[in-house]
Amino acid sequence: MRLKSTLTTLTAGLALAALTSVSAFAADVTLTISSWAPPTHGINAMLWPEMIKQIEAATDGRVTAEIKYGLASPPAQYDLILDGAADITWVFHGYTPGRFVATKLIELPGYEGSAEAASVAYWRAHEKYFADLGEHKGVKLAGLMTHGIGVMHSAKKISSLDEIGGMKLRIGGGVAGDAGAALGASGIRVPAPKVYETLASNAADGVFMPMEGKASFKLFEVAQHTYRVPGGFYRGSFAIIMNEDKFSSLSDADQAALNKVFGENLSRVGGSVWDAIDVKGRSALDGTADNSLTEASADDVAKWNAMAKPIIASVLAEATAKGIDAAGAHAFITEEMKSY
Repeated sequence: MRLKSTLTTLTAGLALAALTSVSAFAADVTLTISSWAPPTHGINAMLWPEMIKQIEAATDGRVTAEIKYGLASPPAQYDLILDGAADITWVFHGYTPGRFVATKLIELPGYEGSAEAASVAYWRAHEKYFADLGEHKGVKLAGLMTHGIGVMHSAKKISSLDEIGGMKLRIGGGVAGDAGAALGASGIRVPAPKVYETLASNAADGVFMPMEGKASFKLFEVAQHTYRVPGGFYRGSFAIIMNEDKFSSLSDADQAALNKVFGENLSRVGGSVWDAIDVKGRSALDGTADNSLTEASADDVAKWNAMAKPIIASVLAEATAKGIDAAGAHAFITEEMKSY
């Protein structure tokens, strides 16, 4: 019921806000949001307008923000914020291998639940288990979120798990890479905005992405067939970050106001946006005659669950080596999502 109500609120409240990122207030401070992916992508068309609206309301119009594109490539966004070239952005942790470890715990296959449930559980797990690791050192962590379950989209219809072996798949990084390797696929790493041309040029046979990619990146044109396992092959991990100096330059009152917008609240909004655009992706699939969705058979589900066990064990061991109670965090996320 919480997911349904959140999506309904977003749909009603963002219809007008998504048309513009320009504040109606004469604000004292205008934050620069550096963003990537197409302007029509849900993060740009839904999340940022909602965040801006909440910031303006919380600060009585003293603070607003505007979106700018093309300031840096997706993998360079974190350093862009560190350098102060922009104030806020979203980063995909898998684009910078080795930089993040705790974030991989939310990416593991097998979690059951929506992106909203996962994103809220992720923030709570961060506060309880991950914060002391300091993986987002140098920036203010404003939110954490995951996209919906990772599925495989391909130009060729795949009917069984065994057919994935030997394929060239665009894989974003993180646990998705571990999943691709377990399946016997060759991984090609390109940022999400390059996926369409990578598939159109036949440089890859398919892509690991959530269902939203069908619409957001027009995969219905170049990767017509989708193969899905329960719980997904992985989940993608994202952070919303802010330049620390910019945050500190705000008044105490406005810092307190932004802290109410950020954290679990912004994580929940982010997850609900991913859920909403997954629905749009499914609609694009269902509405295109040559597209198809194949659900894994019972035999393939059992086979994938066996493949996933070493992936989970490896990530837990990697996180434990960093001093995290990885087993506790994994169980915590599972229970938080189950009870959400």
